Amino acid sequence: QVQLVESGGGLVQTGDSLRLSCAASGRAFSSVGWLRQGPGKEREFVAAIRWSGDSTKYDDSVKGRFTISRDNARNTVYLQMNSLKPEDPAVYYCAARRLGLLPIAVAPTSYDYWGQGTQVTVSS
Repeated sequence: QVQLVESGGGLVQTGDSLRLSCAASGRAFSSVGWLRQGPGKEREFVAAIRWSGDSTKYDDSVKGRFTISRDNARNTVYLQMNSLKPEDPAVYYCAARRLGLLPIAVAPTSYDYWGQGTQVTVSS
């Protein structure tokens, strides 16, 4: 049974940092991503990493501020979020694509497995 369990969300102030974690279990994946959904918004891509670690992708809105990484020994993917802005608050979801020769995906519909989400709130 596939499980993606997020942790690390919380309430911070503008300019602060947070690190989200996604503990993955149950099977291997081709890539793992972070997507977010703000109030009244569509779910959107934030960042993703191939499980091999040889490729990452970021949305332009987070480039230079967020860093995705993985620890294969712990089967965990991290999202380090620095310089948080008022537009960053959302529920952040960890999602994974099934194993295979699949590219990193941006579209939420491309992800096969999802975690329950973790709330990130940024106060000004």
